[in-house]
Amino acid sequence: MRGRKVPSFYTLFMDKKRVKALLDEALELNEELFLVYFDINDANHVSVIIDGDKGVNVSECMRISRNIEQNFDRDEEDFSLEVSSFDVSHSMTMPRQFIKNIGRKLKIKTTKDDKYEGTLLSFSEDNKFVLQWKERVPKTLGKGKMTVEKQQELSIDDVKEAKVVIIF
Repeated sequence: MRGRKVPSFYTLFMDKKRVKALLDEALELNEELFLVYFDINDANHVSVIIDGDKGVNVSECMRISRNIEQNFDRDEEDFSLEVSSFDVSHSMTMPRQFIKNIGRKLKIKTTKDDKYEGTLLSFSEDNKFVLQWKERVPKTLGKGKMTVEKQQELSIDDVKEAKVVIIF
């Protein structure tokens, strides 16, 4: 072990508060960006997911990654770092994500396992939102079906999963 630098016990695990402070510092430089997910696992893999009011470009992910990485010494801390942007495969969790997607089609699953798919019409300060969709229902008189517009108000607290529907 001669000549080899052995890290102390305290540097074996990343300092989560220090990484979070560096992440917050980088996010403050662009007010349109916000943090969706942050974690450091036992293998020192730092995972960051960010979103933005107008989306997130690759250069912003790189800037945030550099701000964190350049403040750690790789000889003392062995870690991996992944900074990525929020994508449609993830479920929305924050009010700001709902607000930026007003007018888009969402697929919602509630905590009671109710399912809705419709256009997000609004999002209020009390974390409630309105979905609207068209549905075929039996006519009240006679045979056949007719198309009606339906709306449902939901609370973000009752949402198990909320995803943007991509329409091609």
